[in-house]
Amino acid sequence: MMSGHCSSLVISMSSDLTHTHNQDHAYVLHSRAYQNTSLIVEIFAREHGRMSLVAKGAKRASSPYQGILQPFVPLFISWGGRSEMKTLYKAENLSRPLKLSGDRVYTGFYLNELIMYLLHKHEAHISLFDRYHLCLDELQQSQDIELVLRYFELDLLEELGYGISLEQDLHTGSAVTPGQLYEYNMEMGVLPLVGDNPASLQISGDTLIALSHRDLTTPKQKHEAKLLLRTILDYHLEGRPLKTRELFLKKKNFSLSH
Repeated sequence: MMSGHCSSLVISMSSDLTHTHNQDHAYVLHSRAYQNTSLIVEIFAREHGRMSLVAKGAKRASSPYQGILQPFVPLFISWGGRSEMKTLYKAENLSRPLKLSGDRVYTGFYLNELIMYLLHKHEAHISLFDRYHLCLDELQQSQDIELVLRYFELDLLEELGYGISLEQDLHTGSAVTPGQLYEYNMEMGVLPLVGDNPASLQISGDTLIALSHRDLTTPKQKHEAKLLLRTILDYHLEGRPLKTRELFLKKKNFSLSH
């Protein structure tokens, strides 16, 4: 089930879809140079999922793609071709780019990296696309971007089938109790904490319940939820480092040293 924090976005789609000419609402996740004047653009499309497209001539000053193929800009795109790597035919900017700055920019790029690395190509994730669309808007407006991030991470795990049972002790089958301490086992889920094992990921029952209800309120709950979700995501990333984390740490260390 997707979070009630962000209701589903209904987008009307064009019915003019063929095998050689597809259309969809989409966001750019990342782009890189290709040959002399083109780009390979990593796309997250509503009904077609994640895919890579060639934007021919996109680096030319006269290209119609100038200023359009940027992250956080809602697009309507068309693409096709017979080769495995499809060609972007057209990209229409549906609204102005979101005004993200500071930590909000890093957070947005972090979401993009998670989608790029955890979603398989060409698998539709319509609910997740709608969730992502609304959460970008929340990043622009919310006073607590940590909460926006935590709830998106949780919904992402659920969408991919990695959802965790936060309110049930899977060892005994009993409900998680506020005030009790638990640990998270990657194979078994939430378990009661036995002894004082400093190597285990300890988390309070209050945090588990609050995270399940998308109602994190205290600094302790937010910190424990961050550690829990980061541990689970890192497990599924299989050791792949995230550049946004490295950049954010460099920025933070630079600020502390000046």
